[in-house]
Amino acid sequence: MMASTTISGTGSGGAEVPKIVWNETQHRFETEDKKAYIEYVMRDNGKVMDIVHTFVPSSKRGLGLASHLCVAAFNHAKSHSLSVVPTCSYVSPEDVIF
Repeated sequence: MMASTTISGTGSGGAEVPKIVWNETQHRFETEDKKAYIEYVMRDNGKVMDIVHTFVPSSKRGLGLASHLCVAAFNHAKSHSLSVVPTCSYVSPEDVIF
């Protein structure tokens, strides 16, 4: 099952914020074109989302996609009462606010 998570509004400089899609089967949040994504592993009987990898291709770097992917993952975790473990080096422990 795939579910959509859309971050609405505009980014800095008025740029349109990309649509982020939750790919539940692949355990990741990804851009619509599936080229940038953040992967997670569920732990502790589905109570903990361990963010293990973030990938943005070089052609899309500098657009803030990794940050948008993190926001989508954190919002999903919060709305499902999940704890977050930031194993991925991109995600700093300070980013996890719940």
